[in-house]
Amino acid sequence: MVLASRILLRSNLLKVSQNLLKNNVSSVESLKYFSVSSINQADRLYTKKHEWVQVEGEIGTIGISNHAQEALGEIVYAQLPDVGTKFQQSDECGALESVKAASEVYTPVSGTVTEKNTAVEETPGLINTECYEKGWLFRLKLSDSGELKKLMNENQYQEFLKTDEH
Repeated sequence: MVLASRILLRSNLLKVSQNLLKNNVSSVESLKYFSVSSINQADRLYTKKHEWVQVEGEIGTIGISNHAQEALGEIVYAQLPDVGTKFQQSDECGALESVKAASEVYTPVSGTVTEKNTAVEETPGLINTECYEKGWLFRLKLSDSGELKKLMNENQYQEFLKTDEH
């Protein structure tokens, strides 16, 4: 598992280096702004309802996108699914409430919940400050990895955000 993570990290670093060179960014100084979280963001997959999933092995970590947390505003309550709950792709699996709106959460993939982020239940504002890191919502064991093909990668999601469909 560690070896696979290192290979993936090196592969992502190579892609980033190639993109930097392609865009005439050749100085090492430019790389100081690059972080591991931006590498990981490339591995995230998104739904049209602004949830994301990041998969390691057969476990998917699920949260809401930066766009979604900005649209909601200050999140004050998070209702997350219980461990052991089974979901099908796109099932409603929780809710978030902010000072200005409430929103359902839908699972991007099918599976069984293995963990919920109790820190988010206790401090929902983590979603606003770190939606991709400490603000994740729950983890589940995927039951159909083929569903990942139906989701958008980072570039596709950014293009989707430019449309009126969201």
